Amino acid sequence: MKAETDAEPHPDSDGWLGDFRRGPAVFSAYRQTAHPLSPPEYRIECNDGAGPRVICRFGDDPDQAPEWLGTWQGDEWCPWILQRARRLIDEPENT
Repeated sequence: MKAETDAEPHPDSDGWLGDFRRGPAVFSAYRQTAHPLSPPEYRIECNDGAGPRVICRFGDDPDQAPEWLGTWQGDEWCPWILQRARRLIDEPENT
């Protein structure tokens, strides 16, 4: 039996907003809360079969460019991924 501390976090408590997929890749959007008075920050994870990894971080400010990580910088899917993540911010699956 797993100890309580080894259990997966409940999606509602880890900032999970929802998932979407394209081809074999599953993308997950999360809200990150650094401080209650700070503006919201978000991250997108991708699992393409090798385990989830963070591919992008961004904030609410539309003038602030998202930070794409690794080989995702300049990828043609980036605008589509960001658009889908913003939809989940507006209408999260965890409500």
